[in-house]
Amino acid sequence: MFSFFQASKGGGRAPCYPSQAMQASLRMGNNEEEDTEETWLQLRPVEPSPSQCCGSGCSPCVFDLYHRDLARWEAARARNDKSLLSGKQSQSCPSKLSPETFLAFRISAMDKLTKDTYHVRFALPGNSLLGLHPGQHLVLRGIVDDLEIQRAYTPISPANAEGYFEVLIKCYQTGLMSRCVKSWRVGDIAFWRGPFGSFCYKPNKYGELLMLAAGTGLAPMVPILKSITDSADDETFVTLVCCFKTFEGIYLKTFLQEQARFWNVRTFFVLSQETSPEQLPWSYREKTHFGRLDQDLIEELVGCCRRKPFALVCGSPKFTEDMAKYLLCAGLTKNSYFLF
Repeated sequence: MFSFFQASKGGGRAPCYPSQAMQASLRMGNNEEEDTEETWLQLRPVEPSPSQCCGSGCSPCVFDLYHRDLARWEAARARNDKSLLSGKQSQSCPSKLSPETFLAFRISAMDKLTKDTYHVRFALPGNSLLGLHPGQHLVLRGIVDDLEIQRAYTPISPANAEGYFEVLIKCYQTGLMSRCVKSWRVGDIAFWRGPFGSFCYKPNKYGELLMLAAGTGLAPMVPILKSITDSADDETFVTLVCCFKTFEGIYLKTFLQEQARFWNVRTFFVLSQETSPEQLPWSYREKTHFGRLDQDLIEELVGCCRRKPFALVCGSPKFTEDMAKYLLCAGLTKNSYFLF
């Protein structure tokens, strides 16, 4: 086990992940061989497979990068000039996180929180920062049976964490990325790119944040909440509603208890597979609802907010769809919530 917000040291500049066109160019070298039709076809960018798109609306998407590289290849081919393939990219590794280029990060710690959820820490060079705003996410690359896959994850570490970042990853029995994650060991390397995400929290922009999180949907709420409670000048109220199946399945209990001690933070829990408050610790009984987060409970939560709330929602597609509908019925407008 390791302390939730304890910084770790180590790591150096990570090798970058070149584009497929660049890899082909490197394999061919810089000789003066005749640029035949076969040569150019070998340099043509390969269209990504559907598994390489994480489906989270990233910009640029892997398909955006493909179409950019394809246009660059077509222009280079028309002028018979391979030097145009590299564009403005450098073959040296960029020193900062990039939405277009995968960078390698070393796993410095890995903790199994539940039977299917892992808390993983990655090292950053020296005391550097990752460079994400609270609420933004990264895309992870994995290879399974020679198939490239990409999935989006939101770091749970504070935006000002030095020398590391952390993620929550839930593994599924038939998930392809889950096979990669289950094979990870401390010292292994994983490839990430980013940042992505259109929601960037700004202090005191909202009177109250109503956070509705299901399972690992808690992830984007954690750095936003931490940024609020870390700032003496941020007077935003927070009502955090965490939805899990069981009490044992709740992630980050210690962190959530610590946050609930702040004057402007309230935490509630909704447990879909628990039925008796007697089975819970005393500190949880009054703030836990049994069943599901439904229309009536959303209206009650919106009504008891101390200021006009702005809602943040993250969970499964079905959870997100239901919450958007419930919030509208509770009187919020489409401009009064954000769906991660």
